[in-house]
Parts: sequence; structure tokens; C-alpha cells
Amino acid sequence: MKSEFGNSSRRLRLQTLVRLRWLAVAGQALTVVIVAQWLAFPLPLHFAALLIGGLAAANLLLATAFPPTHRLEPLAASALLGFDLLQLAGLLFITGGLANPFAPLICVPVIISFASQPLRHSMALLLLAILAVSALVLTPYPLPWYEDQQLAMQSVIQFATWCSIVSMMAFAAFYAYRVSQEAVLLADALQATELVLQQQNHLSQLDGLAAAAAHELGTPLATISVVAREMEKELGDDPRFGEDVHLLRSQSERCRDILRRLSSLPTADEEHMRRLPLSSMIEEVVESHRGAGIALEVNWLSDRSSEPVGTRNAGILFGLGNLVENAVDYARKIVTIHVEHDRDKVVLTIEDDGPGYSPDILARIGEPYVTSRSRGDSAGGLGLGLFIAKTLLERSGAALHFDNGSAEKPGARVRISWPRDVMETAAIK
Repeated sequence: MKSEFGNSSRRLRLQTLVRLRWLAVAGQALTVVIVAQWLAFPLPLHFAALLIGGLAAANLLLATAFPPTHRLEPLAASALLGFDLLQLAGLLFITGGLANPFAPLICVPVIISFASQPLRHSMALLLLAILAVSALVLTPYPLPWYEDQQLAMQSVIQFATWCSIVSMMAFAAFYAYRVSQEAVLLADALQATELVLQQQNHLSQLDGLAAAAAHELGTPLATISVVAREMEKELGDDPRFGEDVHLLRSQSERCRDILRRLSSLPTADEEHMRRLPLSSMIEEVVESHRGAGIALEVNWLSDRSSEPVGTRNAGILFGLGNLVENAVDYARKIVTIHVEHDRDKVVLTIEDDGPGYSPDILARIGEPYVTSRSRGDSAGGLGLGLFIAKTLLERSGAALHFDNGSAEKPGARVRISWPRDVMETAAIK
């Protein structure tokens, strides 16, 4: 899933690029007109018009040859961005090179590439941009200026300008790439969260579906049982068919027993069966993790007679189960769940006696694809499960806090707290 989503997110929409190029054509044309007509600076208008017209013609060809929804493959998008870069470099080359105050605009295609294209294509475009900026140093064309004056740039100034443009390009490209990568990872993780929540909701609805199926199948199966019983009376002693008729009747009775058990399950319409006390919710979460060689202890710090009662929430059950599973995986001997509630809040604290969170990870805990623990004998997980658990619990109104225990009692600790009224009215989302 991650790979598929990542590839689709790297396909730039053609219409987006076309609009940006029309903006570039308009800006370049307006600048040339202002410099040549209003400021009356000498300018190689024919070359400038040729370069701007070439960009406009290419843009018009793309707009007419492809539909607006067309998405470019990474190679095609990089080729178009490379064309834009060379066109702008050519325009700067004939208008003073690095002395032109618009020279930093050559960074724009590179930044767009790093924000939307695979790294290998973007690195190639960055190298091309550095070569183009270096070529601008060698331009024989002076900066358009007053006819009776000549603006000359010293070599030191040109070198400083080259360094500033290249460093700005590299920094902005790296920044755009990191932001883009984080957005892709977050989108993938949120998509995984939605799939997990859908699966949990689907599982929670199976009881009702099973009861409905049992109800619908009851009538035809009863008919089959009646017919089988009549056949048994007529053919029970027949040497050829008697044994088959006995088998048919016994299997129909077995099916009726199965359907009877299914029809006894609660349906989705039985609202009272969907109410879940806090103690039952914790026991349901903990039960599936017993027997792993780690002791699981539930420590009640408040009076259980006044415990909150909420609605069964697949997101809460999955999120808490993931946190308990994570604690069991890293614990040495015991995992303790402290339960505390009053009129205003409900607090669960999950503690283990394992190595705890490393300091560098603790500051970023809960981010997708971040290793969740420091562990000498394991590479650890990607942190996607922890991200999903954190997201689902926060959707239910919970606030999560991750930290480590004290020196006397080391280990990881997760504190999950809800406002009591939110906990008691949480519904499946």
C-alpha cells in the first residue's frame, strides 16, 4: 500500500505544470516589456522573444495534446522541468547572467521537482541547474542598463552570487523534499488507519450479520429437515439409500444446531448489548495478550462500583490493544495497567518493566514509520502500529502522553486520558 500510494503521489498533474508555465510566460514577457519600453534599456529583444515564445508554444502544445487530468510520469515531468530550467537559463544568459536580479528564479524548477518527483530525477535536475548557474558566469552579454553607463560585476561578487544561488537551491530543495516525504508518510499512515478501523467495525458487525443469516436460513433448513425425516421413514431400511438418508437427516439437524447458536448472538439493534463497562473493555483488551509469558496486572485506583459505561468502540479497543501488545513485546516480566476515574476524567496508564523509550525517539513517538523503542537485540518496528493506535484513540477524544519510568522503576509508560462524558458517549466512528 505504501509503495502504491507513494508512486501515485509522485505523478505531477499536467494542468498544474501548465498553469505555472503560463505564469512564467506572463512574468517574463511583462519584465521584458518593462525593461525595454518603460526603462528603455538596451535588450536583445529578438532572442528574448524567441525564448519566451518557445516556452509559450510548448505550453500550448501540451495543453491541447493532453487532457487536463493527465498525470505525468516522473521521467516526463523531469524532462519538462528541465526544459523550463534551460529556457530560463537561456533568458538570463542573454540578459546579464548572474548580474540579473532575477537569477535566483532558476531555483524554482528544482524546488518543484524535489517536492513532487522521485529523488533520483530531482538530483539529476539539481546537477543540471548547478551547471546552468555556472554557465551564467561566462555570459558575454552585459546586464541591460543605461546606455551611458556600464554596470560591471567583480569576480568576487559573481562568485558570491553563484554560491548564494547554489546554496539556496540546495537548502530549499532539501526542505521541500523532507516536507513532501513527511506528507506522503502521513497520508499512507492515515490510509492504513482508515483500513484498520473499517476492519474493526466490520468484525464488530459480524455478530449481527450471523444472526440475520441464521434467521433467513432457518425456514429452508426446516423444510429440508422435514423432507429428510419423511424420506427416512420410507427408505430407512433400504440397503441402497438408507445410510445416505440417515446421513442427510443427521447433517440437517447439525445445521439447525449451528443456526440456533448463531441466532442467540446479539444483533446490532440490541443497543444494551453494545454498552461496555470500563472493566469489561479492559478485560477484553487484556485477555488476548495473556499467555505470552508476561504477567498482565490491572490495578484499580478508584472505586469500581462507579466505573464509566460507554459504547463499544472498535477504535478504542484496537488502540488500547496495540499499546498493550507493544508493552508485552518489550516487557521483561510484567505489564501493569493502572485504572483511575472520577466525575471528570478516565485515565489508563500502561507500564512495562522493559528498556523504555530512547531519548531521541521519545520526542517523536507516535509519528509514522519511526522506531518505537531502543532495543539491543532487535531492529524494532516501524512505528506505524503505534501511530494508528494513537490516531484512533485521539479520535475518540483521548489525550496520550508517552514517557519513561523512574530510575527505581524503569520501563516505558503510556498515559491515556479521556473526559468522562466523552468516554461514556463515545460511538463507533
